[in-house]
Amino acid sequence: MLLEGSCHCGAVSFSLQSSTPYPYMRCYCSICRKTAGGGGYAINLGGDMSTLKVEGEENISVFHARIDGEESEGERRFCKTCGSALWVWDPRWPELVHPFASAIDTDLPVPPERVHLMLAYAPDWVQPDIGDKDQQFDEYPLESIAGWHDKRGLVSKD
Repeated sequence: MLLEGSCHCGAVSFSLQSSTPYPYMRCYCSICRKTAGGGGYAINLGGDMSTLKVEGEENISVFHARIDGEESEGERRFCKTCGSALWVWDPRWPELVHPFASAIDTDLPVPPERVHLMLAYAPDWVQPDIGDKDQQFDEYPLESIAGWHDKRGLVSKD
């Protein structure tokens, strides 16, 4: 599925192909909450890095989160003009790129269920809206984004 996205101010736009376009993850860690805003829900799409096309690249900055006191290898891209979170790329998995669903302008499919992860790090003011079919994890689940889509027959072929 072709995904098209942009920042809030329009200084950056991008597109990429994704076979895993369902925004099913809701992450409650401090990194997702503080870099993407609100309750989190940041990295929940997967894409093919070789298809990423960017306009306005000069308006992008990179942030490396700190995890357990060490700088993460993951590179969080955001618009340096308006601060919109755009995507994460990690050199450990160079073929993948993870756009933030919040930056995608394409209509995304509605997931049949959700995964709530990093619940151990949710502050008291965040009240997760957990549905009957939803899964809950204090930290990360073992199932990958691709695995979640595949198990449910939701891998996009277009």
